[in-house]
Amino acid sequence: MARVVLEHLTKVFRASEGHSICAVDDLCLTVEDKELLVLVGPSGCGKTTTLRLIAGLEEPTEGSISMDGQVVNEFDPKDRDIAMVFQNYALYPHMSVYENMAFGLMVRKCPKSEIQQRLREAAQLLELGGCLERKPNELSGGQRQRAALGRAIVREPRLFLLDEPLSNLDSPMRLQMRAEIARLHQRLASTMIYVTHDQTEAMTLGNRIAVMKNGVLQQVADPMTLYQRPANMFVAGFIGSPPMNFFRGTLVEKGTALFFHESASNGEISPNAMRLRLDDQAAAGLTGSVSRQVVLGLRAEDITDRRYAGDAPADQIAEVLTQVVMPLGPETHLQVASATHSFIARVPASARVGVNEKIPLAFGMRHAHFFDPQTQHRIN
Repeated sequence: MARVVLEHLTKVFRASEGHSICAVDDLCLTVEDKELLVLVGPSGCGKTTTLRLIAGLEEPTEGSISMDGQVVNEFDPKDRDIAMVFQNYALYPHMSVYENMAFGLMVRKCPKSEIQQRLREAAQLLELGGCLERKPNELSGGQRQRAALGRAIVREPRLFLLDEPLSNLDSPMRLQMRAEIARLHQRLASTMIYVTHDQTEAMTLGNRIAVMKNGVLQQVADPMTLYQRPANMFVAGFIGSPPMNFFRGTLVEKGTALFFHESASNGEISPNAMRLRLDDQAAAGLTGSVSRQVVLGLRAEDITDRRYAGDAPADQIAEVLTQVVMPLGPETHLQVASATHSFIARVPASARVGVNEKIPLAFGMRHAHFFDPQTQHRIN
């Protein structure tokens, strides 16, 4: 397998009008041997360009790409020992599944007996035994995706690159294929770099996740670290469903306690604004931010109807107005409004809450995140 190191990798595209677009900006990232690392971010963030740079399909403007200690910038794609799985499957329509999967090995002039052996193993692994003689247009979407994976697997490369391979599938099939890719990674013990814009896919697949925005790496960590300790507001808002709620306000000291006073984006404080006491542990790390503007971040699961919150402290409860009720089966999400913010809270499925109803919400301030409104970086 392979250990991949990207050092100060930059890719600038020059437009015909003289303008330039920096698709990847000074990216430093290490993918460990046998790791499944997910590159995630919104469309246009540079994740697919990064994958193409590693594959040799694009030339870097600056920086280096190393595999197992060897710089491969000057290597042709065919010499990098990489297999790539694309979003559109890229199967030859006039060939059978068997021929599609065997094509790369035949080009490399592998012995026929070895080709047959590798295909039998891959077909068994992917449950494609009954589909090998079919053409791609005779397959379901999931079978086509497995055939594309099979074509990569039989190569036995040192590195797999997967570029949004599940985005063309419906939701149930995506769920099934995510599980299959996770099992494949475990069984093959291979190094994989997986690109997606779907944060749920990233959380469920990656050993680690690298979050990108506008070509810049925002944070790389295991899934739960990203969820529980996001480095900035972008990561906090991108990872998690629904996205994290953000509230602008000021930290105010009252005796030995620290309170968050909600304010509008222009700094004005409404008479009905929320005033929430911080958890003691969080307050201890924020003494340097007293009287400063901050952004409070709380996830929907940490905000719930007071009637279902047990012994929630009175100074961590605020009354809000419901705007939308969204039943989801096992739970219900509420879009609610405070004096200056609209946000999402979560209540049990059994809760009976109506639209335009005033309800008391309990805020789990022990799970609060605080960010600098200017830099948007985490401050606690």
